[in-house]
Amino acid sequence: MSSEPAHSQPVRHHDHGTWLVQYTGRMLVVCPRCGGRALVVPLPRLAAPKYFSELFVQPRRLTCPGCGAVAEWTAEQRGAGLVGAVPGGTEDPFFRQPLWLQTRCAGRILWAYDEEHVDALAAYVGARLRERHVSPTRGMFARLPAWMKAADRRDEVLAGLETLRALARRSTPADRSDAAHERGDRPRHHGSLYFRGGPY
Repeated sequence: MSSEPAHSQPVRHHDHGTWLVQYTGRMLVVCPRCGGRALVVPLPRLAAPKYFSELFVQPRRLTCPGCGAVAEWTAEQRGAGLVGAVPGGTEDPFFRQPLWLQTRCAGRILWAYDEEHVDALAAYVGARLRERHVSPTRGMFARLPAWMKAADRRDEVLAGLETLRALARRSTPADRSDAAHERGDRPRHHGSLYFRGGPY
């Protein structure tokens, strides 16, 4: 029997069209004050969103257990609508801080929002057979770069994801990856407006 962890051996992956924004409920970022690991989450007083689209405008809070830094983010209002955040790239889409989980891999930068995101990527990358069940319009897996999907990069990317998993357990400024810094690679803002239907 293999001693390898189960997440390193998936055979089949079913893509149900999960959006990247669905992984923004908990994000590990570099603290803007001390450079340690901070956490970005929705404001605690809010009810769980009914629709995925609400995640683009859901107010967030950044907290750092190391230095006590706290900040809050709310979506910009434009007329009757709210301008949604745009996930993607090596910065968080709300406070625009570098992600804590970044490492160099295959000559690029591999990143994730938190451990759940790492696990999802590992399940996809490690799969020998990938099945898509829905339109990939906003699907995270369909939008992954080609180098992450390539079979000849599988072991290298899985090793990089293990590095991210280890980073998630660290928190001091000295633990920060040398890859975790600003790059200005956030996706171009598409100006989408989300109309109020909730408490925001």
